[in-house]
Amino acid sequence: MILESSPAWPSLLLAAILLGDAALSLKPVPFIEACLSGVKLPKDWWWALIVIKCLAAVGLIAGLWFPGIGITAMIGVIAYFCAAAAAHVRAHFLGSAFWINCLGMLAFSIGVLILTLALN
Repeated sequence: MILESSPAWPSLLLAAILLGDAALSLKPVPFIEACLSGVKLPKDWWWALIVIKCLAAVGLIAGLWFPGIGITAMIGVIAYFCAAAAAHVRAHFLGSAFWINCLGMLAFSIGVLILTLALN
């Protein structure tokens, strides 16, 4: 059984949020810069997060036409935010950026996957 990304709107919403986050990270706005510095990610690696978010969005959108790719991208996004949560915990950077942004996006990503699987 190959799982499709249907309905399309959860994938598109998650992709739009990831692209917006990537755009805000191009020249990091203060809260993103504080977050990345807070988890002690070296500045010369910040570009990698932009690439990862853009590729995830491409995977979510491609999954609308190619079965399996969207679900795989959703799982990748969840893994990304699990790694981000681990980085926050490791760095003891557990303020509102952790609870609202990081865990909020992790919960939203899990919700998108569950909703997509339930409606499939």
